Amino acid sequence: MSSRRRRGPSIRSVAIGVGLAGLLGAAMATAVGAAPPARATGDSDRPEIMMKIHGDASHAAKPIGRGRTALLSYHGGIGGSGVVTGGDKVFLVFWGSQWSGNDPSGEAAIEQGFFNAVGGSSWNNSVTQYCQGVAIGTTNCGSSGTHAVNPTGVLGGVWYDNASSAPAHPSQAQLAGEAISAAAHFGNTTAAVNTTVQYVINTATGNNATGFGTSWCAWHSSTGSAYGNIAYTNMPYMTDAGASCGANFNGLGAKAGITIVGGHEFAETETDIFPNGGWLDRNGAENADKCAWISSGQGASANVTLTGGAVYPVQSLWSNAFGSSGGCVNSY
Repeated sequence: MSSRRRRGPSIRSVAIGVGLAGLLGAAMATAVGAAPPARATGDSDRPEIMMKIHGDASHAAKPIGRGRTALLSYHGGIGGSGVVTGGDKVFLVFWGSQWSGNDPSGEAAIEQGFFNAVGGSSWNNSVTQYCQGVAIGTTNCGSSGTHAVNPTGVLGGVWYDNASSAPAHPSQAQLAGEAISAAAHFGNTTAAVNTTVQYVINTATGNNATGFGTSWCAWHSSTGSAYGNIAYTNMPYMTDAGASCGANFNGLGAKAGITIVGGHEFAETETDIFPNGGWLDRNGAENADKCAWISSGQGASANVTLTGGAVYPVQSLWSNAFGSSGGCVNSY
């Protein structure tokens, strides 16, 4: 979820309103009642409630089946940027001394493995149908515009910013500030570079922002800076929320939420880098929101093989090109 208006907490997963689907859906979308994003763009995922909410904060959580037949359309971009083009790099930040010797679920290693493998995968390839530089309202880019990319090797760097403790329950402004610090740390100090990258701000176990696991699972947003607009994700310690944010979802294991939610926010940022200027449907849902927490049938969350043969649990992503009215796909 991005913080766009801030739709639901992330996963910005899908908000599920009732039951697992509801929670997951809402979480992925935007958490209901979640605090507004730092800026008017971006979204977050939020869980609806336990297994029901899973969603994102900036995109408010939405019930799992809601709006699934509405195509995504282009919203004009923010400063000309609507999708991630060029390098498409992810920079992982493990914020605060709370991480020192304190990662009981091994989430840092799982995320690094996932982002080393997700680039170039057929799962992530659906983002390449979306573009920028086309008219507002466009639903099919064809060969027009500049398309989102799916290169291998998207993990750009890892930073353990642990010289001091992070806030116990960081606010959105504090998370945005850490994203700006990350841009400086990695030397991404021009606006042009920051249209091709995203920063994932990971908080340690027990150190998550307020509302995690009850209103949202994760969310993505953007903030202005001296280095241009910065796209970032608030990624809490996912297993702290248990089933509310994907643990054992679809029988995929106790740690499934880490990559289901992380992949959700990653793909949404690729197609809506500075919310809400990229690709959304008429209800404000992004490509991952529309497919969050599907438990069976077409687009159900599953273990998928990524680049190099690595297997991770992920949710499906929305494809305008699937069938006559679009649909959720695990490969493209």
